[in-house]
Amino acid sequence: MSAMNAQPDLNVSALTEAATAARGALRALAAAPVSVRNAALMAASDALMANQASILEANARDLASANGTSAFQDRLRLDTARLAAMAQGLRDVAALPDPLARILAEWTRPNGLVIRRIAQPIGVIGMIYESRPNVGADAAALAIKSGNAILLRGGSESFYSAQAIHAAMRTGLRTAGLPLACVQIAPTTDRGFVAAMLAASGLIDLIIPRGGKSLVERVQREARVPVLAHAEGLNHTYIHSAADFTMARNILANAKMRRTGVCGATETLLLDTAIAPALLPDLIADLSALGCDFRADDAARLILPNLPAASPADFHTEWLDAILNIKIVANIDEALAHIATHGSEHTDAIVTNDQHAADYFLQNIASSVGLWNASTQFCDGGEFGFGGEIGIATGRIQARGPVGLEQLTSFRYVIHGTGQVRP
Repeated sequence: MSAMNAQPDLNVSALTEAATAARGALRALAAAPVSVRNAALMAASDALMANQASILEANARDLASANGTSAFQDRLRLDTARLAAMAQGLRDVAALPDPLARILAEWTRPNGLVIRRIAQPIGVIGMIYESRPNVGADAAALAIKSGNAILLRGGSESFYSAQAIHAAMRTGLRTAGLPLACVQIAPTTDRGFVAAMLAASGLIDLIIPRGGKSLVERVQREARVPVLAHAEGLNHTYIHSAADFTMARNILANAKMRRTGVCGATETLLLDTAIAPALLPDLIADLSALGCDFRADDAARLILPNLPAASPADFHTEWLDAILNIKIVANIDEALAHIATHGSEHTDAIVTNDQHAADYFLQNIASSVGLWNASTQFCDGGEFGFGGEIGIATGRIQARGPVGLEQLTSFRYVIHGTGQVRP
């Protein structure tokens, strides 16, 4: 099948074939002992490292044809260190407890029935992602460990990288004796394949989109399959009047500039007016030295007139680049009001030495992740101890925050009786 010229009817037939195969493999995967699932991950990790040259060559091919900002290029780029981290991520997932060996709750009814709520896989997951090729490895690892079959559809910009990584995952499955259909990848970059995934009710149990706003909006608008949404990272770092200045400077520099293209990056600084004249010049100097640009409100520009002016739209923009919005706020309530209006309920942080202020802030944000005296870039499944993540969920159903093994399971009920009949 051509990577670029597949016809809509071929997309549907290709998706149907892949999803049907995934459903056929699902029972074997879910029933496999955790030792077998772990063996698949370890072998896949070894295959990633053994095939570094071919994977990096595929990535170079993607980079050569990619257009976009430096931050976009950074998301797409693989190197030996990132490949090693990807391989280690598979080992980290293998080292975690079995998410399927869990009795979530157990109780006995007055009639003697013993009821257990037991974790089980969701089923067949459709993963649609953009840019970052490591997402395919993370998603596949979490799916294998949690007993879910997965169908990956990466972006056209990372097509060759994704195929090379998928080959390593197949090696892991083959080595462990698991069906290769447990982890599949779209054979085409045609957008019609995405449409076929979104319409595959009864074949795919859950769609997880991970990418830009337009992708997520399209999936939510068109899907006939339940969606676990990953919204924009319109994240804020609020520096309260009781903040330690040195800590605040270090946290903000990391939250904005460690990697500007990740969804946990801070996009807006909120700074208390009481400390703004003393602290803002140092914050700007720190970030300017790291190559950051700014969009500042009028109050900030009264302190530093050379700062570029922010437009109202800027505070609704996920830059994913070395650009920081700046707003001076009167107090914690104004900071919370700004976050409620402009945020995406992804990740928000407060920097303060006042525990009462920190508790008040964390209790009154609706974000999936709230932090006190820490960088927003800690919103990451690996940093949570999940071994990796399949995305950051900002919806209100099934999961919130980094989605790891536990969040990729549902549950069923098992009831033990001794001959009871219902009156």
